[in-house]
Amino acid sequence: MGVKEEVIALAQRAKAAAAELATLSTEVKDRALKAMARALRERAPEILEANAKDMETGQAQGLSRALLDRLLLNEKRIEEMAQGLEALVSLPDPVGEITSMWTRPNGLRIGRMRVPLGVIGIIYEARPNVTVDAAGLCLKTGNAVILRGGSEAINSNRAITRIISEAATSHGVPEGAIQLIDTIDREAVHVMLRLNEYIDVLIPRGGAGLIRTVVENATVPVIETGVGNCHVYVDAEADLEMAEKIVINAKTQRPGVCNAMETLLVHKDIAPAFLPVVAEKLRDLGVEIRGCEYTRTLVPFAKKATEEDWATEYLDLILAVKVVNSLEEAVEHIAKYGTKHSEAIVTNNYTKAWEFLKRVDAAAVYVNASTRFTDGFQYGFGAEIGISTQKLHARGPMGPEQLTTFKYIVFGSGQIRQ
Repeated sequence: MGVKEEVIALAQRAKAAAAELATLSTEVKDRALKAMARALRERAPEILEANAKDMETGQAQGLSRALLDRLLLNEKRIEEMAQGLEALVSLPDPVGEITSMWTRPNGLRIGRMRVPLGVIGIIYEARPNVTVDAAGLCLKTGNAVILRGGSEAINSNRAITRIISEAATSHGVPEGAIQLIDTIDREAVHVMLRLNEYIDVLIPRGGAGLIRTVVENATVPVIETGVGNCHVYVDAEADLEMAEKIVINAKTQRPGVCNAMETLLVHKDIAPAFLPVVAEKLRDLGVEIRGCEYTRTLVPFAKKATEEDWATEYLDLILAVKVVNSLEEAVEHIAKYGTKHSEAIVTNNYTKAWEFLKRVDAAAVYVNASTRFTDGFQYGFGAEIGISTQKLHARGPMGPEQLTTFKYIVFGSGQIRQ
C-alpha cells in the first residue's frame, strides 16, 4: 500500500471513530484521559528510550539548540504531559452544552449547542509533547485526531501514540480516535491537505515555512497557529525593576518557544538608565544583543541590527533591541513586524496601558507581565493545541471550547412555515 492509500485508510478510520466519539459520555472520556496519564508515567522509560534515539539523530544532523530543546523529553516533561491530561479531566465537557436558548413569536424554541469539529489533522514539528496535548484535547472534545509530527521526533511520537492510544481504547474510546501517520514521507502531508471528505480541519503547528505550506496548499479548512515575533515595550513610566524581571523572563525562561520575546522596545527617556543594566544581565545569561544605532551607543557589545532582525522569530538566545521615541512609535513597529501573537507593555501609566491594549492587534496583549504566559495551561484551559493568530473561529490559546463548533437545535409543536 502506498503513502496516499495509507493516509486515506487512516482518515477513514478516524471518520468512523469521530461519529462514535461525538456521543461518548464525559465519564468514559475522563476515565480514558486518566488512563492515558497513568500510562505515560508507567511507561516513561519506553518514551525516554525512543526520545534518546531522536536526540542522537538530531544532534548528528546538526539541529539547532532551540529545536533540540523542543525535541528533548525527560521525566519532568513527561510528568507535565500527564498532568496536562489530568487537568483536562477537571474541566467542563463542552460537548452538548447549550450556550443559549430563545423562543420565537411562533412558539419555536431555538438553541445553540456545542458539538465536535469531527476529524482534526495536526501537522507539527519537533515537540513530542504536542502529541499528548493534541490527543487529550481532541478526546475531551469528542474529536478524532490524525497526528503528523516531524521526522526529527518520529521515534518519540510512535512510542507516545502507541501508549496513549492503547490506554484510551482499553477504556472505551473507539479504535481510530488517536492515530499517527507513521511515515516521514512528505507526500503524507500533501495527501492530508486535500482530504476534505474525511478531515474537517487542519491545524499546523511549527515554523513559518510549515504554516505557509499548509495555508497555501490545503483545500481542507485551516486554523493557523502562529509564528511568534513577540515584543516587550518598556515605557518611559515603567517600573525599571519590574521591567528587568519581565524582559529577562520573556527572553530566557525558554527561548525556543513561540511566546518568547524576540524584540525589546525601550522608550528613549529611560533607555540610558535601563538598557546597559538589562543588556549586561542578558549577556551573562548567554543572550546575543542586536541593536539599533542608539542601542549600540548604550550597549557597546551589541551587534548591529538589520531590517531582517526586526522581523525574525529567533527561537534562540538572540534579542533585537530598538530605542523608540514614543508609545506611538512602539505600536507602529509592532504593527509592521509583529505576527499577531503576544505583545507586552511595561508601564505605570494607566492611560498608556489601555491605549496599548486597544491599539495592538495580537491574540494576547499584556500589561506588566511576561509574554511567556500565552499558553492554554496558564490560561486555565488545560492543555492547548496551539496559539491561533488568526481571527476566524478561534484566536489565542486553543482549549476545549475552541475545538468545538455549534449546531442549532429547534423545538416545535407542529409549526409549519406559511
